[in-house]
Amino acid sequence: MKIGLIGLGKMGLNILLNALDNKWQIYGFDNNADLSKKLSKEGLPVVDSFEELINKLDERKVILLSTPSGEITNSIIAQLVNTLKPGDIIIDSGNSNFNDSVKNYELAKEQDIFFLDCGTSGGMSGARYGACLMVGGDQEAIDVVEKFFIDISCENGYLYTGAPGSGHYLKMVHNGIEYGMMQAIGEGFHVLDKSDYDFDFEKVAKVWNNGSVIRSWLMELTEEAFKDDEKLEKVKGIVSASGEAKWMIEEALRLEIPVPTIAQSLFIRNDSHISDSFSNKVVSSLRNGFGGHSIVKS
Repeated sequence: MKIGLIGLGKMGLNILLNALDNKWQIYGFDNNADLSKKLSKEGLPVVDSFEELINKLDERKVILLSTPSGEITNSIIAQLVNTLKPGDIIIDSGNSNFNDSVKNYELAKEQDIFFLDCGTSGGMSGARYGACLMVGGDQEAIDVVEKFFIDISCENGYLYTGAPGSGHYLKMVHNGIEYGMMQAIGEGFHVLDKSDYDFDFEKVAKVWNNGSVIRSWLMELTEEAFKDDEKLEKVKGIVSASGEAKWMIEEALRLEIPVPTIAQSLFIRNDSHISDSFSNKVVSSLRNGFGGHSIVKS
């Protein structure tokens, strides 16, 4: 089975390399012609056009999207639905809103095309060496591509979540939890920074990541951030939000479920565009560490 991959940005390119390592036949396409030319010169299987990508694939097409959520992804899916044939499979591996994924599933189903929503976690390193995948959609399509999901995920890092939209729903909740965890780490180091003690933050993060209750990849990234910049003086405390926590809070309001920690973490991100606190410097550095999200230089 051959895979067509649309989107060769931070995540897409790493998924491509991961799939190649696992001996999959995969072809990539990106609208950025300069990027495509550069990757092609490096010997990667990158094509020049959407049409060429389609023609490279088997009779039953499998297309994986790694593109920005919202209008861009939705428009590509609409184009694919008008291009592909019954039985073909579209996989959206971006951070799309689960409501959009349900609509895209229904749009594809009208043409007897399968649509799978694949929540993808683990950042760029996960995409490259073993991601955490949460996939919703029809079992019939899962049976065709499940081996691919298993191969590009880390051990125990793949879950078929069931109904259409459930993969992106689960990823949305995951990202809301992530917001709260990063905010807690940032606030803890803010207290340390203002205390009467002279802590070495890199060493603090290291010891906390070895045997403590709060050991985690986020703590490892905290250690790396302080190793590069011991007081984060090069980082401005501005933290962007890519949408998932907002969607989760809206869903929690619909369900009448309280999520005060996650809601507050989003409000603080919004506030970070006004203030410049040490905790926000930490959170900004963490986002850059796992997802390659841009930071504002101080």
